[in-house]
Amino acid sequence: MSFTIAITGKGGVGKTTLAALTVLRLIAKGRRPVLAVDADPNTCLDAALGVSAAKTVGSVREQARQASAQGLGAGVSKQELLELKIGESLVEADDFDLIAMGRPEGPGCYCYANNVLKDVIAQIAHHYPYVVIDNEAGLENLSRRIVQRADLLVMVSDPSKRGLETVARLHELAREMEICYERLAIVVNRLRSDELPEAAQTLKERTGAELLVGLPQCPQLAELSEDGASLAGIADGNPLVERMDGFLAEAQPGPERRWQS
Repeated sequence: MSFTIAITGKGGVGKTTLAALTVLRLIAKGRRPVLAVDADPNTCLDAALGVSAAKTVGSVREQARQASAQGLGAGVSKQELLELKIGESLVEADDFDLIAMGRPEGPGCYCYANNVLKDVIAQIAHHYPYVVIDNEAGLENLSRRIVQRADLLVMVSDPSKRGLETVARLHELAREMEICYERLAIVVNRLRSDELPEAAQTLKERTGAELLVGLPQCPQLAELSEDGASLAGIADGNPLVERMDGFLAEAQPGPERRWQS
């Protein structure tokens, strides 16, 4: 059974960076293969992992719609055709595979493709010991139930008071939406010192999070990001890498939690 890590937070706090580092550090520790899911329409996770998602769920949805309208794939249902197209959009690397939501092309919304993506992930996830989901800002993808539950729900913030307050609001939304997870972690990203803000500890107590982790600013990471390079270039021994390894070592399954209204 796969261990699912879902990463969320407000925009600009480093969710995609954290998702990429999570995938890469799991691989480095021999926990492979990993299924990486880029559920943010602004597809960026592929570049951070050093691959290219030429096809996304958003683009193949339109291809499947056009093929069905033109009578192509006779004897194949529209959903089966879309599932096939989504299978073709899976990017295969040595130690991980990636599937990206992307943006829809043509008329219509994500609803249909989203449901098929959910089915496809449910069908293939058991092939991977770990599934890492990079969500768009907020809880939109989680509320759509792309996965039915997360073993580890990670809420990311920067050290600012406003950022931490946003995580508090996200947690309240998680309660209202009855998001199902086993463990909650709060990650405070881009720390300029070794000390976490006092407000971060208060947030941990307020949300009942089991893990509170601070990640330092990393000049090497900033360089790689500016160059659009894979984050695999960050070497072992880097303080950020060491902190990530410690965090993932702590992120073990615990009693399932489900918020009730």
